[in-house]
Amino acid sequence: MKIGFIGIGKVGFAIANHLQKLGHQIVVGSNDPQSGSLQKALKANPAFRTSGIQEMVSESEIVFLATPFGANQQLLQGLVFGGKPLVDCTNPVGAGITHGLNSLKSGAEAVQEWAHDAKVVKAFNIYGFENFVDNSFPGYDVKPLMLIAGDDASAKETVASLLREMDYFPKDTGPLSQALHLEHMTLLWVKMVRMNGHHPHFVWAYLEK
Repeated sequence: MKIGFIGIGKVGFAIANHLQKLGHQIVVGSNDPQSGSLQKALKANPAFRTSGIQEMVSESEIVFLATPFGANQQLLQGLVFGGKPLVDCTNPVGAGITHGLNSLKSGAEAVQEWAHDAKVVKAFNIYGFENFVDNSFPGYDVKPLMLIAGDDASAKETVASLLREMDYFPKDTGPLSQALHLEHMTLLWVKMVRMNGHHPHFVWAYLEK
């Protein structure tokens, strides 16, 4: 699958690198070929291709958004997605590690407003980048949980299929409005790890009987 990325920092690179190692074609969209994060990513994985953002969107089958949330509106407005899935990996984080939109709506719903012709799926947001670099937990007979949310069933299944390839356990939480709760899970993870010194290599699991 040809997979595009907007944003190739720690989170974006970890996901893109994993997918490339599984055999997918990765195209990083950037309107600044000299971007430091882009050059670092291309050096770390020369198999990545790069192009302008709209060109990348046009040629990709699915696009990942892995930027600082504050950059999203400017980056997305004016792009034409043509109904393609857009995976929102971003989180609106405010002062003191609070919800950046005051919990009035999810960041993913804002992304959907800015990328109105995309099929937005929230995923890859409930952990720090450490658990995208390495999501293996060999001492346990369960896979790391990845919760997703979105309004389009086919787009969610595309994302879930990639997650299964990456050895996550995907769980559909419902419509895109559910992303607000996933973003609060992110805040919990970040407060535990970044503020309170919890070990970053921990994940949520789904157990059912």
